[in-house]
Amino acid sequence: MANQIAVEGYEAFMSKISELEEQKKEIYCLFSGSVDPQSGKNWCPDCVKADPVIEKCLPNMPEGAVFVHCHVGQRDYWKNKTNDFRVHPKLKLSGVPTLLKWGEPKKLVEDQLFNPDMINMMFED
Repeated sequence: MANQIAVEGYEAFMSKISELEEQKKEIYCLFSGSVDPQSGKNWCPDCVKADPVIEKCLPNMPEGAVFVHCHVGQRDYWKNKTNDFRVHPKLKLSGVPTLLKWGEPKKLVEDQLFNPDMINMMFED
């Protein structure tokens, strides 16, 4: 089973990625909405729907890989077209949830993450 790490926000994500790159780890990243402090629920309905599908696929990740689940912040921050996640040259996120392999152009976005076959194919490549 892959090592799973959860981080909140851009700075925490970049810090963790730097640490994992130094360790020469294979890294898969899931970006999703954050939990709203008032409701206690994730503001992103697609993220809520995708989470259990992704969770079931995690045992198929390559041996020794690291899974970083990054919460991108609250809805207002995410909707800002110039937020750090959208403009970072290696990320260029267009939607959440997004699953990607760090350092590679392939990514699965939004309703693609409702399909376990697509997730497992990403883990196999």
